Amino acid sequence: MILSKNFLKDYVDIDESIDIKTLAEDMTRVGNEYDEAEKLVPATKLVIGKVLECIDHPDSDHLHCCKVDIGTEVSKIVCGAPNVRAGIKVIVALPGANLPGDVTIKAGIIRGEESNGMICALYEIGIDKKFLSEEDKNGIHILPEDSPVGKNPIEYLKLNDEVIDFELTANRGDLLSILGMAYEIGAIYDKSVKPIDLSHHESGEDLNKSFNVKVNTENCSLFLARKALNVTIKESPDFIKNRLIASGIRPINNVVDISNYVMLECGQPLHFYDADRLGNVIETRMATKGEKLTTLDGIERELEETDIVISDGKRPIGLAGVMGGLDTEIEVSTKNVLIEAAIFDSVKIRKTSKKIVRSEASNRFEKGLDPNRTYMAIERAVKLLEEYANAEIQTGTVIYDKTDKTEKKIDITAKDINNLLGTNLSVADARDVFRRLNFEVSLDGNGEKITVSVPTRRIDISIKEDLIEEVGRIYGVDNIEGKLPVSPIKLGYVDKTDREIRNKMVSLGLNETLSYILINDKNVHEYTNDKFEELRLSDPMTEERNTLRYSLIPSLFKIYEYNKAHYIKDVCLFEIGKGFWKKEEIYGEDKKLCSLMTGEYYLGIDNKKNVDFYIIKGVAEEVLDYLGYGNRYSFVLPKETLKEFHPGQVAEINVNGEIVGVIGRIHPEIAKDPVFVLEINLDKLLAKKVGKMKFKDISIYPTVNKDIAVIIDKNITSDEISKVIKKAAGSLLVNQKLFDVYTNPILGDKKSVAYALTFGSKERTLTDEEINITINKIVSELEKELKAELRK
Repeated sequence: MILSKNFLKDYVDIDESIDIKTLAEDMTRVGNEYDEAEKLVPATKLVIGKVLECIDHPDSDHLHCCKVDIGTEVSKIVCGAPNVRAGIKVIVALPGANLPGDVTIKAGIIRGEESNGMICALYEIGIDKKFLSEEDKNGIHILPEDSPVGKNPIEYLKLNDEVIDFELTANRGDLLSILGMAYEIGAIYDKSVKPIDLSHHESGEDLNKSFNVKVNTENCSLFLARKALNVTIKESPDFIKNRLIASGIRPINNVVDISNYVMLECGQPLHFYDADRLGNVIETRMATKGEKLTTLDGIERELEETDIVISDGKRPIGLAGVMGGLDTEIEVSTKNVLIEAAIFDSVKIRKTSKKIVRSEASNRFEKGLDPNRTYMAIERAVKLLEEYANAEIQTGTVIYDKTDKTEKKIDITAKDINNLLGTNLSVADARDVFRRLNFEVSLDGNGEKITVSVPTRRIDISIKEDLIEEVGRIYGVDNIEGKLPVSPIKLGYVDKTDREIRNKMVSLGLNETLSYILINDKNVHEYTNDKFEELRLSDPMTEERNTLRYSLIPSLFKIYEYNKAHYIKDVCLFEIGKGFWKKEEIYGEDKKLCSLMTGEYYLGIDNKKNVDFYIIKGVAEEVLDYLGYGNRYSFVLPKETLKEFHPGQVAEINVNGEIVGVIGRIHPEIAKDPVFVLEINLDKLLAKKVGKMKFKDISIYPTVNKDIAVIIDKNITSDEISKVIKKAAGSLLVNQKLFDVYTNPILGDKKSVAYALTFGSKERTLTDEEINITINKIVSELEKELKAELRK
């Protein structure tokens, strides 16, 4: 929102001693930040001059040597503008003048000719070219003949304005108007707001008898229509043009400019139609899919069912709240104007405007509008059309109104305010703040409870805490005395399990990361066979991140790709985060542990190993054992194919008969390098209770290590082999570890597997005979159960 100080002064008296920087800082102190505060025309040392003589420069094919009367003397000035000539009055920058772009004018010699200043174009003194006519864009500005020579041209053109470019918060839509700004600044300086002039004359038959408004959608809550007859299209008066320019809007003609002027004044967007091209009905409805409309910019647009359209009862003539149609635009030949003032659903307007164009009007619709201001705006528009377009205002307003215009009443006490702000304000102090805000208040019989009537223009205020915020803003945060907080100390809560898992993963040599929970919808069903509905955002900032993730693996894979692109090959990451889902109208989220590993894994000083399936499996085992699920988990082949994983290097994690996670290598078609991932659903896992930790005394007797290798069918898993070994060995087996798997075409559909076995007893030292008997029993059981063959 760009605030014009001159425009503001039409509605609230501001002391001349308050400069634009002070005003901007005072607005910031009540919560309204700004980007810039400066003069509309920042150029200095400008005067009105009259060109007395203009001849061609003797040493140039485009320069002119001019003699210019500047009031105090006649100056020689070299000028290159194509439209400079004798007899015209112009803007002259004197030597020492500062122009935008850090330009300083100096007296000098240009190709041998003396030049004491510069004859200026409007854009050279700071007026944006988008506001200028073609003549002004291509040459100097020619002033009217009655311009006073020697006087300040900025004051003469009434461009001596100052502007503030505010960055408003999303809830303060009321400040997108001069009246809203006037109430805010009036509260700061304790000034009253002047009433807006709505007076006008009406004549002729009531419009309701000849014109009909139809609203066939719940996305329009208010629609007003009025008619202005026999308008004269011409240039707007200077005060309207200058206020539009100061506010960043290009003047066009008096009728279009009045529409924009009222929008800036009241905050209510209007739309003007050429009534003779419209007919006797106007309809608001939702578009039909594939319906087409040519908008004011000349582009034919295909509409969607989420777009609100304005129709003449047969065809669309405008996109509600966004842009009008080309067929009913105001032209030089327009005589009769239909005025629309309406309120449409803010969410629908935002979605449509994002597809078409974000405008001053759509921005106001998106923030929400005050229905009372809608009535005010349409009356203000007909008043200005009557005054500046010579319009005859037809009697009557066609009204469709489903809005609630009652003021909200909120009860509050000084104690409520002081408890929240830490102040010591009295009831009188609070009432004074509400008075300055132009809120009506009343007291109960005890004089303690204040009932505040919140005007409809402040749609951001709905609860008691909102009123307390208003008191804090206007009273001044700087005026609140700082105090140390006094409150009872409560024991905080920390999820110790999460912290323990993090510590464990870090101790295993992995680095924690935090990734976006939003991913692209094409990735949300990857790395899982679970059935669920994705949760897509209705209005994503970017299509790249438009859906809440289910698995964390796509997020970590993006991080891996980023590291690879930056030539980082060794990546060992983990994250504890949430996945989101919808199943049969039930929404949920699961906490998950995810890890991604590739490249070399650090095992100790001068000891690294390329990450493989067994390393990621070892990480999973370490975590599960650490959490107390030892001997309760197993790694099983997936029942359904997980297409994102390497078909020979993937396993699901089964705990007590339930699948709680997955480990494996990402399919080579997705990642050419060996990339391994682990994901565990911690909510599922931790829901399974673990018993108390049991400790066993370390045996005082030595253990014996033996290795065995057998040739066995390729399809038999390590888990099956391990179970047979454990059963056969009995209590003498302390530990077993698979340390080698060997395949070769010579072996055909067989493989060689080797295990390191550790034997021991708490009661005695084992003899060679006992160990040999156990080894033979193991071999015998492997041959019997799995048709294994001892490798020679």
